[in-house]
Amino acid sequence: MINAKAESHLGSASERRRFRAGEYDGVTSGLAPGHVQGNVVILPADWAGEFLRFCQANPKPCPLLACSDPGDAMLPTLGEDVDIRTDLPRYRVFRDGACVAEPTDIRELWADDLVTFVLGCSFSFEAALLADGLALRHIQENRNVAMYRTAIDCASAGRFRGKLVVSMRPLAPADAIRAIQITSRFPAAHGAPVHIGHPEMIGIADLERPDFGDPAGLRGGELPVFWACGVTPQVVLEQARPPIAITHKPGAMLITDLLSSRLAIL
Repeated sequence: MINAKAESHLGSASERRRFRAGEYDGVTSGLAPGHVQGNVVILPADWAGEFLRFCQANPKPCPLLACSDPGDAMLPTLGEDVDIRTDLPRYRVFRDGACVAEPTDIRELWADDLVTFVLGCSFSFEAALLADGLALRHIQENRNVAMYRTAIDCASAGRFRGKLVVSMRPLAPADAIRAIQITSRFPAAHGAPVHIGHPEMIGIADLERPDFGDPAGLRGGELPVFWACGVTPQVVLEQARPPIAITHKPGAMLITDLLSSRLAIL
């Protein structure tokens, strides 16, 4: 199995075909540039209503892009051939709140009562940052973005409650200001940062030890810039403990046919 980014820029449908064929199981940041990527949460129907309310109460980490009917594995509003059972590079399977597997295909787990939620992802605004000349180290180094659990409480909804997860990108101060301006135009992809500098103020003890993804150490004069992250539901699932839940593996997102530019608020 290949776990490396393609040298050429493939389109969104071509990338999904690679994932479906088992040819790639890694990080999707930088793939299919200009296309919307999404976090995925799949739950039994009797849990779906509460999770929808959780998303509505927490739009920064959980901006809702699509929601399926129970048992429907296709997501036509995101791409005519999107099959949620096969079209992610890698998944995580939770049982009673514990991650028990990270498969590349969930067809054997599919059931008629499963509901899919696709949430906006910060990878969707990265093309706009790059186009403006901002350097993103995790893309330059072909690594996953650093993600951290924080001490910030999410709004609760029924059985769903927990702490906010953030992604971090190190930026020079002037670039951090520009990143705020650019990403504030993308509320469907987490929008503007939730914190800049002083990670200890939001409960992060060590930037070199992310909870998910790869470390991205600060260089001289850089600031850590933190965005709300769609891995937040995975932390919440640990506490809610549904009998089964399926998500993307952090960094291994659903690539859609939607254009990121269409998410921007002008």
